[in-house]
Amino acid sequence: MSESPLRADAERNRVRILATARRVFAERGLEASLEDIAGQAGVGVGTLYRRFPSRADLIGAAFQEKMAAYADAVDVALADDDPWHGFCGYVEAVCGLQAADHGFADLLTLTAPGAGSLKSERDRAHAGFVELIDRAKVVGGLRADFVPEDLVMLLMANAGVLSATREAAPDTWKRFVAYMIQAFSADRSRPLPAAPTARRMYSAMLRVSPPRGRHQS
Repeated sequence: MSESPLRADAERNRVRILATARRVFAERGLEASLEDIAGQAGVGVGTLYRRFPSRADLIGAAFQEKMAAYADAVDVALADDDPWHGFCGYVEAVCGLQAADHGFADLLTLTAPGAGSLKSERDRAHAGFVELIDRAKVVGGLRADFVPEDLVMLLMANAGVLSATREAAPDTWKRFVAYMIQAFSADRSRPLPAAPTARRMYSAMLRVSPPRGRHQS
């Protein structure tokens, strides 16, 4: 039985909205206006809200594939015969995802709406990264005092580099990340100040997240 014209039209609207949301979020970040997204998708705001009742619903749907790619990247790193090489490649890959998409950069470093629906992939990535850290330390590549929160700090710092250089010198982040990877190497390590706890890093992310009101369309 062929699909009804109404159902087919609704699905076309959904596809257009998601494609437009991905592009606009990538350009402007997660604070982009939902009215702008609807307008560029060629639909009314009411149509957008019928398909995605909240900003969080739209963000969750728009970034589902990219968050899966983020989690898949750690599987690729774990499959590397050289754990230190896999670790370095993973850090570069994640920072590359961050550099390529302003919205995804927000999703990685802010407590953004929509993050809840992506929790399973985020948890998969985190669990794999913890295992990758352990392996890289065992082979003597990664400094012994590296903790998962250090990646969060790197992403937050890289977000600042990207914000300052995105227009004038868009590849600057690559040099910054290369510097940081060298700092993570065991053969260059010196004692560090105490690492922040996961709870304190979460509190820091809350502080840099836009107020809830600014996430409205």
